[in-house]
Amino acid sequence: MKKRFAEEQIIGVLKEAEAGLKLAELCRNHGISEAIYYNWKAKFGGIEVRRDDGLRSAAPEGAGA
Repeated sequence: MKKRFAEEQIIGVLKEAEAGLKLAELCRNHGISEAIYYNWKAKFGGIEVRRDDGLRSAAPEGAGA
């Protein structure tokens, strides 16, 4: 059975990894494979959650201009 995670949950998992939790332990705790973790990291790695209006890019506006 496929388990769905909200974007906020996925970003929370990625932040746990950034905080230093071992990948194997993180995946075991959340019931995901390392492949799923890396897919999420590729897709959501540059996204932060804001409480007021949802998702935004981690890069500041006009960073490349």
